[in-house]
Order: sequence, then structure tokens, then C-alpha cells
Amino acid sequence: MREYLLTLCVTVAVTYLLTGPVRKFAIAAGAMPEIRARDVHREPTPRLGGIAMFGGLCAGLLVADHLQNLNGVFELSNEPRALLSGAALIWLVGVLDDKFEIDALIKLGAQMISAGVMVMQGLTILFLPIPFVGTVSLTQWQGNLLTVALVVITINAVNFVDGLDGLAAGMVCIAAAAFFMYSYRIWYGYGIEAAAPATLFAAILMGMCLGFLPHNMHPARIFMGDSGSMLIGLVLAAAAISITGQVDPDALALWAGGERNATHAMLPVFIPLLLPLTIIALPVADLVLAIVRRTWNGQSPFAADRGHLHHRLLEIGHSHSRAVLIMYFWSALIAFGAVAYSVNSTSMWMVLVIAGLSGIGLVLLLLPRFSPRAPRWAEGLVPPRYRHAERAAEEAVREAVGQEPEPVRVLAGGVSGVNGATAVGPRSRFPDRRKAGSRG
Repeated sequence: MREYLLTLCVTVAVTYLLTGPVRKFAIAAGAMPEIRARDVHREPTPRLGGIAMFGGLCAGLLVADHLQNLNGVFELSNEPRALLSGAALIWLVGVLDDKFEIDALIKLGAQMISAGVMVMQGLTILFLPIPFVGTVSLTQWQGNLLTVALVVITINAVNFVDGLDGLAAGMVCIAAAAFFMYSYRIWYGYGIEAAAPATLFAAILMGMCLGFLPHNMHPARIFMGDSGSMLIGLVLAAAAISITGQVDPDALALWAGGERNATHAMLPVFIPLLLPLTIIALPVADLVLAIVRRTWNGQSPFAADRGHLHHRLLEIGHSHSRAVLIMYFWSALIAFGAVAYSVNSTSMWMVLVIAGLSGIGLVLLLLPRFSPRAPRWAEGLVPPRYRHAERAAEEAVREAVGQEPEPVRVLAGGVSGVNGATAVGPRSRFPDRRKAGSRG
């Protein structure tokens, strides 16, 4: 565990330190596109944050290769090299897209080629453990096709959800943390060394996201762009493919007396293996809904719009930060809920906790429908949106005419402003109105 933490810290540090120079480079290179209709931000923001994230990936793999316990991952498996090859290709295409806006079909082809590069080097699905059936071996073309499909779906799911500051990096970080816990348990809990590459990939992916998040939280100083979103999507897919297609369920049969019986008895362990996309359920759901919505409206599935889940959260009244936190909450609930269920699916308290947290999430979604108001004596201590309608309207007028709010003192004869004028009604709080009226 200490070597994983060291790899994680190095990846975080390298990504964080590189993001600042990358931002200056993006500004100098002109990688700051104009504001589009679907964008939420109001000022041009540089992209190319994926350059720093790719640097963190390379640093994490380099450090892990020189650690005693993790060095075996590189000696016994070709998967780290396969990941680096596919990641370099998709990252290069993403950098070109951030600068020159490549066509969507070209990017789709690049995603398929990147997945094919990893398949050619051994990172592919060989068999699937299916509950109540056992291990199903896949032919070469079936495994390759399933691997390419999983990589393309995951990359586009992460790319689609990258619409708010810090959203994609945070959600992928949560998914990577949950996946790290699961794969680490498979490796050390059951002694299956085939899960070691997936554990390493998940740790590095967490470091890439954590190092970039401080620069990307609202208001973001830099965006990851397609060079970052496609990169972290590919790394997440590689981790899922590694543990799904390389972990042999026969190793678990030692505790249950046969392959078929092991599959029956250890069904919760196979849930994340069979459904690796549960860790990115929200991005995948957003992807499917976007394709259906655009196709139904007669548009291209790759046409951009403002119908994503995060856009809908903003439309119903959530602030930018609250919308991001709500998406974080649901991602964590689904990802860690799946991991907890894989550990023990028969515990009733676990089901009750998940149900209770789901109820809390539904309440959070409805919060914008309520308009809490502070008492009048505390209105000066809260933001304008929590004040009564009359006072909020007056503050809005002041902001419209460019005036600073006037301090108010309560005197024996009424309300007095700083200029000494005294009145009782709310009109006295507007100096221009008092000057325009008759004084005697």
C-alpha cells in the first residue's frame, strides 16, 4: 500500500506542478476557443490541461517501474506498455483537437485505433465470469470487439460529462478510488496477481485527477479539454478491461469447491467484473440520453447541446458548485455502493444505508424549489437571495445603477443614512430619490 501511495503522490505532484506552465503555454498557443452557446463559463479559458495529466501518467508509471513491489507488474505483464501506447495516441489527437477542432468522426476513429493498439499488445478481454453459468471464454474477435467497444464508450462518456468546472475530473477520481479499493481487495484479499495492473492504473488515475482539480475547480483557470477527458476515459477503461478480462475465476474456486459453485457462492465478487461501467454510471446514462435526444430531434449524435444532466441541474436552480457536488454525490453513491455490495450483499444495514443516502440525494435535488428567507434583523448578514422580496429588489436597483449599498443606522426618529437624512419608509434608502423630491 505504501508504494501505491508513493506513486499516487508523485502523480499528483507532477500533474499539479505542470498545470501552471501548461496554462501559460495554452494561452501563448491560442488554445482559448470563443464562448459557445452551450458553454457555462463566461470568459475564454485555456484548454490543453491534458498535457499536464499525461505528464502525471508518465511520471506515475516511471516511478512504479522502479519500486520493488510494483516492478513485477512491468516484468510479468505488458499491460502498462499497452496503456502508455494507447494513451499517447489518444492524447496526441486530443491536443490537436483542443487547438484545431478536429471533426468528431476523426476523433471516433482515433479512439478505435487507440483501443486497437492496446488490444495488439495484450490488453484485451479473454473471458467473462457470468453468474450461475461460470467462465465464458471469448474468441479472439469477440474479445477484441468487446474491448474496443468498452474503450470507445468509456472515453465518450467521460467526454460528454466534461461540461462544468471540476466535474469530469472529480467524477473520474471518485470512480478510480472505488475501483482501486475493489481491485486492491481482489489482489491482496484473494492473492490474484492478475489484478495488480488494474490496481496500479486506478492509483495513477486518481493522482492525475487530484493534481488537476485545484486548477479546474470553479472558477476554472484551465480546462482539461479533449486531450484530458479522452485520456482519463481511456485509462479508466484500461483498468476495467484489465481486471475483467485477465482475472481468472478459477483462482476463486479454491474456496468454493469448483468453478460453477464458486460463481454461485461468490456472486457479489463478480458484480464489478460483469458491470465495470457501474463506476461511471452517470456519464454513461448521460451519453445514452444525449444520443437518444439528438437522434429523436433529427440531429447528429455528435451535435453539441445544453441537454446534459449538469445543464438540467443548472436550469432547475442549482448553482454551479452545488450542481457539481450533487453529481459527485451520486457518482460516489453508485461507485462505492457497488463495491460495498460486492463485499457483502446479504447485509440489511448496507441496503438501508444506500437507500437512506439515495433519499438524501433526492432531497438535495429538490432544494432549489425552496426559497428560505432570513429574518429582517439578520438580512445584513446573508446574501441578497435570502432576503425578503422588497429588500432584495432594492439591492437589485442599487446594483443596476452602480451604487454601493448605503449603511443604515437606526435612530430615535427613524432610519438614518450616512448623509444625515432621516425617513421611515424604504424610499429613504435611495439618496437620489430624496434629492429629486421637495425638501420643504
